[in-house]
Amino acid sequence: MKTSNKQHILFRYLVVIAVILLFSAAIIYNMLKISIVEAKTWNDKADGLLKKETVLPPERGRLLSDNGSVLAANLNYYTARIDWSCEGFANNDFKDSVDVLCDSLQVFCENKKSAEDWKKELMAQFKAHKNKVYPLFTGLTHAQFVRLKSFPFLNLPKNKNGFYSDPVVKRVKPYGQMASRSIGIVGEVENMEGQHGRSGLEMALDSLLYGVPGVKRRIQLTNRIVDWESTPAVPGYDITTTINVQLQDIVENELYKVCKETDAVWGTCVLMEVATGEIKAISNLEWNDKIQDYYEGRNNAVLGYEPGSVMKPISMMVALEDGIVTDINAPWATGTVFNYGGSEIRDSHGGSSLSARQIIEMSSNVGMSKIILKKYEKNPDGFRQRLEQMGFFEPFYSGIGGEQEPKIAKLGHANWDRVALTRMAYGYATLIPPLHTLAMYNAIANDGKYVRPHLVKKLTRPGSDHDSIVPITYVRKQVCSPENAEKLRIMLHDVVWGNNGTARRWVQDENVEIAGKTGTAYTVRSDGTYSDEKRLAFCGFFPYNAPKYSCIVLMLRANRGAAASSGVVLRNIAAKMYACGLLGNNHNYDTASASKHTTSSKTQYQKEPTLFYQSNSTLLGELRSFLGAVNAKFSSAPSRPVSGVPNVCGMTIREALACLEKQGLNVRFSGAGRVVSQSLPAGTGFNRGAVINLTLEM
Repeated sequence: MKTSNKQHILFRYLVVIAVILLFSAAIIYNMLKISIVEAKTWNDKADGLLKKETVLPPERGRLLSDNGSVLAANLNYYTARIDWSCEGFANNDFKDSVDVLCDSLQVFCENKKSAEDWKKELMAQFKAHKNKVYPLFTGLTHAQFVRLKSFPFLNLPKNKNGFYSDPVVKRVKPYGQMASRSIGIVGEVENMEGQHGRSGLEMALDSLLYGVPGVKRRIQLTNRIVDWESTPAVPGYDITTTINVQLQDIVENELYKVCKETDAVWGTCVLMEVATGEIKAISNLEWNDKIQDYYEGRNNAVLGYEPGSVMKPISMMVALEDGIVTDINAPWATGTVFNYGGSEIRDSHGGSSLSARQIIEMSSNVGMSKIILKKYEKNPDGFRQRLEQMGFFEPFYSGIGGEQEPKIAKLGHANWDRVALTRMAYGYATLIPPLHTLAMYNAIANDGKYVRPHLVKKLTRPGSDHDSIVPITYVRKQVCSPENAEKLRIMLHDVVWGNNGTARRWVQDENVEIAGKTGTAYTVRSDGTYSDEKRLAFCGFFPYNAPKYSCIVLMLRANRGAAASSGVVLRNIAAKMYACGLLGNNHNYDTASASKHTTSSKTQYQKEPTLFYQSNSTLLGELRSFLGAVNAKFSSAPSRPVSGVPNVCGMTIREALACLEKQGLNVRFSGAGRVVSQSLPAGTGFNRGAVINLTLEM
């Protein structure tokens, strides 16, 4: 029996020894195979893992306004999570702290969830462990995450509470939708690593904002493999734009208000600084049926449209530079109907003869056509070539994504080409972006200097003390002579302030003298015919005596005319800028120093001043005196009687109220427009509290 057990034990022992020897042999075999036979293959694989390089995306630069405030920047947001399966999770600490933790969470989420609800949710998650990782909050800022980390239990070491965060980088626009389309968006782009600009400034300036990618690879340390930054990423430039936040806010609000009032399909507005070409504000609003409101739509400011009559001053510039027009007061035989080449051109207003000034003032299609035909009838394409020489078709590289260039078809010598020339003269048969129209008007305001519109002011590399200032550049140093620019300014002034100006009823403002031109163009259907829909434009500059800003407004299908829609937007912008003191209108403003454009215009070209100008100057002088503006110089204003009832005939009701109520009179009025009569004659004595009745007429 003992011999049998001993043999049985020895057999088992031999089996175990055999198995061990077999495993040992297999281990030795594989060790020799890997270390000797397959050494090169495994070494190459290991080297491949360690030498593998991955792209390290750079930090995207910020977009800044002209004063350095942030328009768009990358910010880290955090998702806060609790890992219930954490190896060292302190169960007892959690149970002891859950009540006070839930009180803190209730305050943190601003009472949107009660402490009792928080406790039920946390205890359910803790007991069930259905979700091993529980997302506590998403979209937290760094400050919010730091505050959350200070709460009871969450302030324990990470290995005891399982509390951690996942950072996510987001592109943020602190001013919301303001100028959002012009700023643009960032996202994934096909065949490109990282986040890139997909529209607007983000796309146009992507190569500067994105920076230079770095390279990282894995390296072997003593006890682990880690990622090593072999080539550091270079962050993108911080780009200071020309956008002024205050002006942007004014432009967007005024455009929105008038779009809403007129039921426009869309509206676009660009405000530019005359001397520098800096685009201070740009807005594009478009109606959205889903939200029943306007939103920041496509950038119509840089897309080509038939401009309508806002093209006429540009055509007149060509006529002045070519010597077709020398005396802007000399008459031209016009009429209101012009049959040319089997096509008819009509004016809704005008006369048998009009001067060049009146042709712009009254917006005569016939007059503008005849002026351009005088030189270019035998060479229709010469007009386009002349615009080309002036730099009209050159790209601006403004920094706005999607910028288009003006398009005017080349013309031959057929009858149709001559007819097309007449249409081009007053803004049809062309595709011109509003920004290009604005740049030419800006040149008129700038004594003929054709400055290039731009949105980029300065480039700054984070961590560097050196700034790259973007210089002012010119498409042409002089697109027209200063003398001709002055003549054009006078014509544009007539449009607003002349007796027959197309914008006289809507664009005049009591504080800011605006000059500009209206323009209306019918839209084209898909079959090439014109529809009843209109694009309505107004382009101009202000203040007239010393132009500081130029502006263009374009609206589609507003239920008013060009002056009453787009013109009102520009007027309201100018008025609000004046009210905010943004036009140099401070207490010691000297009008004599800002009259560089008025001397020759008043002596040689300017019409006789009307009663409105005199009364307006009087009111301005009185208001300046009332506000303590002792240095204001309005010497042409007639003096007011100080011991009797003021003369308010010719004033607006707003002006009259300010004047009469200041003297202690109670004002009643009837009608609309300007004061034509007053019940108490000027100069008569009165008692404070007396009633004066005013009659107003348009």
